[in-house]
Amino acid sequence: MLFDNIAFKSYCWCLGTTSFRTKNFNRTIELQLALLDQFWKLADNKDECWIENTELQERYYYFLQDNNFVYGDAPNPAKDAREKTSGLVDLGLITAGRKLTHAGGDLLKLSQSLDFSSDNILQIPADSFIYLKQLLKMSSDVNGNNVRPLIVLLRILLDDALDGYITKDEFTYLLPLCVNHDETEDVVKNIISIRQGCKTIDEAILDALMHMDNYNAALNLLLNHSVSKELICVVGMNRKSRKYDESYYWLYKTLFRYYIGNDLSKKAMTELYACLDKITLSTAWKKFLFKSSNKSQIINNPVANKRANLLSRCTNEQQFKEAFFKTMHLLKAKATLHDYYDLNKRYLSTADVLLFEDEKVYLDIVPKQFFAACIENLYEEAYVSNDNLACNCNLLDISDALLVSETEIIQAIEEEYHIDVDNMDEVKSIVDKQRYERLNSLIDQKFTDENLITILNLLDERDDDTLMSMVTDNADAPTIFEYILAILWYKISDRKGKVLDYMKLSLDTNLLPKSHAAGGEADIVFEYNASESYPKHTLLIEATLADKNNQRRMEMEPVSRHLGDHLLATGNLNSYCVFATNNLNPNVISDFRHRKDSIYYDPRNITQSIKGMKIIPLETGDLRTIIRNNKHYAELYQYFENAYRDENIQDPITWWLTCLRGKLNTIV
Repeated sequence: MLFDNIAFKSYCWCLGTTSFRTKNFNRTIELQLALLDQFWKLADNKDECWIENTELQERYYYFLQDNNFVYGDAPNPAKDAREKTSGLVDLGLITAGRKLTHAGGDLLKLSQSLDFSSDNILQIPADSFIYLKQLLKMSSDVNGNNVRPLIVLLRILLDDALDGYITKDEFTYLLPLCVNHDETEDVVKNIISIRQGCKTIDEAILDALMHMDNYNAALNLLLNHSVSKELICVVGMNRKSRKYDESYYWLYKTLFRYYIGNDLSKKAMTELYACLDKITLSTAWKKFLFKSSNKSQIINNPVANKRANLLSRCTNEQQFKEAFFKTMHLLKAKATLHDYYDLNKRYLSTADVLLFEDEKVYLDIVPKQFFAACIENLYEEAYVSNDNLACNCNLLDISDALLVSETEIIQAIEEEYHIDVDNMDEVKSIVDKQRYERLNSLIDQKFTDENLITILNLLDERDDDTLMSMVTDNADAPTIFEYILAILWYKISDRKGKVLDYMKLSLDTNLLPKSHAAGGEADIVFEYNASESYPKHTLLIEATLADKNNQRRMEMEPVSRHLGDHLLATGNLNSYCVFATNNLNPNVISDFRHRKDSIYYDPRNITQSIKGMKIIPLETGDLRTIIRNNKHYAELYQYFENAYRDENIQDPITWWLTCLRGKLNTIV
């Protein structure tokens, strides 16, 4: 029997596309904006049109290749070029023709200025503010209807009944189901029921699916006809092709024998397991059906390993058909939603208003109060597209609802925290205090001494994938090294000082580093007040992962220049520099040691100079020794000072091996 096709319809939104799933998200965006800007300025390209121009798209791919943005050879260069840029189109940073928009141009200028300092009422970095405005305008088309995901998320996070947060699972599996007003209200009700133990995530997903006419039509078709391979393929509604669901027919037959026929023989179980292995979502099905993941245990003891589920409750074929249909689409939907989680988080995180901590998602202090003041009116626009996506416009050009005063924010913070606040400077102090509380908690959980040693090992090995999995995948290895060095030194310094200011890095709301297009340029600058152990001074920490040859070329001059300029500017000759790397070049050691006796002049006024600079070269192995031996900064300061002032050893390498590395294990 031939059945009419039942079309798949989307039941959720997703920010961006799965083809633009990339690490170092901020840095990748900034680099590609710069490359597109350069590409269109080339004489061969400036008058060309991107759309349906395969030759030009291929040319852009090879331009990316020449600029070390892509590696290897894509089987379809034009397609790869389209995919590499698709996310920028979605964000409104470039047009469909891959030309920079006003918003994209402003973000590029900002990234090239290297000044991301906050310039807005939400107190987020300047680049994050551009992303925030883009996300507030950005909409997804779900079956011809518009939904603006960030506004929907804000409405949910600010619902009093949800206590200001959603869980990671709620963010992953339920938030994207908010495709219109009614579905959003249902999701909120379902979250409440789930938290009360009255419902499950799976039931909430099925609610959303079964609200759709195509799913109901497919179920009715299955219930009213004999099961055949063709019928299963039709009701499977595979997005790509019916044929991809053929294996579900055989799964239906073996599961029917298992649940309704109660055939638990080894032969039947072996056949069932073989059918499961042919399903794309094999692992999800096995987890849904069985308590164990061990094949032999399942086959040899099927009763003990049978998990209670929709299928196990069935007593007849009609019930089984419905349960199978719902299970098939539930597991498909969960796989899709799980796949979209990373993209949605990555895009939404660019605005730096959300915190992803302890398996929860919630708003940072100031953004929470800002949007709480306007969400009621702003939410009215959640399912209407905005025509200003290409423009880096003011908040009020996005929506009149976004008119929020500092006074409203101050009053809201006073009410929530039961304190008196006079101005935004005091608000900043509250935010600062909370950031350090979160930082110290982050260090306790994520950057223990053991983990820091492991991270330093990964930096030595340049196992960047594992490194990023331990720290963050929104920063490259050099940036992570600077960040870890700052964290390490903060711990050495007994967690005293404003380390979030000392590390001249961009951090996300979770206080993890993010790389920019000109990343790896920041210094770490620790300020120390006078104590019994040392005078008032500044410590400059310079970090690099450059190989030995590039290290000499790239670092020898800048390190001494940075310290020399600092000493000239402050006049405090107690200040010094630590240079940290994974593999020291002997000539770098020699150069830094000889700075002890050299004169550094102010190039703008040669009458101004200083004599002698203390530069202490360390390797990651020395840093591990410091951690293992639980050294504190007061000890290290004196150790560095004694090594610097040593006059007995003239050879720089011998000095480094003897006075620095040789005594590191013995300092007390």
